[in-house]
Amino acid sequence: MPLPRFDRLPAERRELILGVARRHFAEHGAEGASYNKIIEAARVSKTAAYHYFDGREDLLTAVLDGVLARLLDALGPWVPARDGAGFRSRFDSGSAALAAHLREHPEDLALADAAIGRTHGGPWLDWFGALVADGQRLGVIRTDVDHGLLVSVTAAVIRAADAWALARMTTGTETRTEPLAEGADFPEGEISAQLWSLLHGLWGGTVTTAATAVGEDPTDAR
Repeated sequence: MPLPRFDRLPAERRELILGVARRHFAEHGAEGASYNKIIEAARVSKTAAYHYFDGREDLLTAVLDGVLARLLDALGPWVPARDGAGFRSRFDSGSAALAAHLREHPEDLALADAAIGRTHGGPWLDWFGALVADGQRLGVIRTDVDHGLLVSVTAAVIRAADAWALARMTTGTETRTEPLAEGADFPEGEISAQLWSLLHGLWGGTVTTAATAVGEDPTDAR
């Protein structure tokens, strides 16, 4: 995390430094960006830089924390649904909002996987914990698998979807640095449908298949 002196900088100056760092990490990779080039581009002397951050990893952590916070803001808090249809609607709304944010903020898209990968619990998994608990309450998500495992796997599917989205927005090996034009080939509805298909099978596919095999109504097994 940034050192106290960084937090005492004016907000505009802090955002400028983090914005420059975010751009470099997005363009060159979380592990490939040069700390010296970042501070030079941000017009920060080496002496001042080490008053603000312990080093490159400290700066990277601050950038990725910001990315993760914006992803969670795009998702919004999970609000319990009234029924299965409401659950699907809220899932679609959340995934569409996240896809729209990633489309409009390609630097966050480029760093999303790194930001999520550094989390070990915390607000990111808390969001999925609320989603899974609500789905289980409504009978949309199976209860024959450990809750924590379902939460972790659900979050992993979303993380994989972020990587898939990144691949769609990448030309060759270079990540786009400008938002896609309106109507470009990155429809939020397609992403939501793909995610729902994957997760629906994960959440209830085994139970549904077992019910169907004995000639029961699949909806009775949930």
